Amino acid sequence: MIRIAIPNKGRLYEPTISIFKDAGLPISGGAESRKLFAKTTDQDIHILFARAADIPEYVQDGAADVGVTGIDLITERGAKVETLLDLKFGKASLVLAVPEDSEFQKAEDLEGRKIATEFPEITRQYFNNLGVNVEVIKVSGACEMTPHVGIADAIVDISSSGTTLMINHLKPIDTVFSSTVYLIANKESLRTKEKILDIKTALESVLNAKHRRYLMMNVPESSLQAVKEVLPGMSGPTVMKVESSKLPGESILAVHAVVDADLIFTIVNKLKKVGARDILVVPIERIMP
Repeated sequence: MIRIAIPNKGRLYEPTISIFKDAGLPISGGAESRKLFAKTTDQDIHILFARAADIPEYVQDGAADVGVTGIDLITERGAKVETLLDLKFGKASLVLAVPEDSEFQKAEDLEGRKIATEFPEITRQYFNNLGVNVEVIKVSGACEMTPHVGIADAIVDISSSGTTLMINHLKPIDTVFSSTVYLIANKESLRTKEKILDIKTALESVLNAKHRRYLMMNVPESSLQAVKEVLPGMSGPTVMKVESSKLPGESILAVHAVVDADLIFTIVNKLKKVGARDILVVPIERIMP
């Protein structure tokens, strides 16, 4: 059996549930109150719900074979795990922030000052790399209030949009660490349980498809070369002969291609101009590497 630890709540929960569903491993029941475990459609793959901050240790110690959590938490814990895949969601930054009316403009201005954070190891490494001596104070919550009550001169905290900092009259002066969510694995489990790589491949196929679209169109044979020059497909378009044509004497071809979603608007208009018609744009669920 393979046990996958995923966040039990918070901003990482829904995207994690979603990507596993898209990968063909929907989780039964979801994270109901006080629920610790759940099954998937694969009888050998079970889910363990846990705090995102605890998942690196769970995976390192073998309580879970695989985990999904932020790279910031993995780095902060110094977890000895294998990082398998950047899942490309949960983007956030650890920022260095000071009171908006303070005189501090850059990290070097904080020499000898106190920094409050829930990420003491990352914070120490950041200031060590700059050669700036500070006192790091570990807090477990309400980090934003510490400069206003005299506990610290600055904070290092997670910021997704900057709204929380602004509400608390703080201004960011540097980015300490950038984070996304990763798929990680226990080193021994990865060596002995082949299905872990199947899980990675399934999730990777969803990521590969996310920003791609499948184009299908009919093209007069005389326009094929012009259409090929427009299409930046993954490995060139697939071309098939259409047996019945609306226009007698004209050979019509069916052309299929995978293209980047961001290019759809431009490409479709170019295709129409060079003779393509009956163009369909279809979302793609998965692209297997």
